[in-house]
Amino acid sequence: MGAIQQFMEEGGPFMYIIAFVGVIALAIMIERFIFLFFKFNINANAFMAQVQKLVMANNIDRAIKLCNAAVNAALPKVIKAGLTRANKGEIEIHNAIEEASLEVLPVIQKRTNSLVALAQIATYLGLLGTIFGMIQAFEAVANAAPEQKATALAAAISIAMNTTAFGLIVGIPCMAVHLFLSNITNKIIQEIDQYSVKLENLLVSRGRGTTLDK
Repeated sequence: MGAIQQFMEEGGPFMYIIAFVGVIALAIMIERFIFLFFKFNINANAFMAQVQKLVMANNIDRAIKLCNAAVNAALPKVIKAGLTRANKGEIEIHNAIEEASLEVLPVIQKRTNSLVALAQIATYLGLLGTIFGMIQAFEAVANAAPEQKATALAAAISIAMNTTAFGLIVGIPCMAVHLFLSNITNKIIQEIDQYSVKLENLLVSRGRGTTLDK
């Protein structure tokens, strides 16, 4: 802790601003990780296999209950919207699925892209601190008394180097985690796109089959 405290103090006030940005970024990372992995995510293949069996068995109510069992998952919410219109026409089924998708997608995507902005802010703050440190270094060389030049120059260089390093320490993990979370987000979105289309086709085919049976 002593080394960290020294590192922060030698870096000057920009270090604490960068640290504040890092705390915000960490909070977003944790929140997004929890939601994307444990709430929005689901084993889409297994889930849709069950839904398909129930729909083909004309057991729509049980299929809806299956969706209700996954309270927070994103895919079941979209699938449920289509199932509740299972006995309607093709346009109503399509509109219900599309409306549910438009409601779910922003919730899945929100705040993840903020990590890119926070990474850039932390890096820019580090560079700004470097510039201020270099200004102080030049001033020390030009104006400080000979016996104080070394101390003043060392302090200015510490500000320049520490802020740059800390900005990158915060920024690089933000970018790495953003890439990781974006892949999970895209996976969930692709599953919604893929399986909502399959459900729509299945329900439309079922409706046409029912009409023909009559």
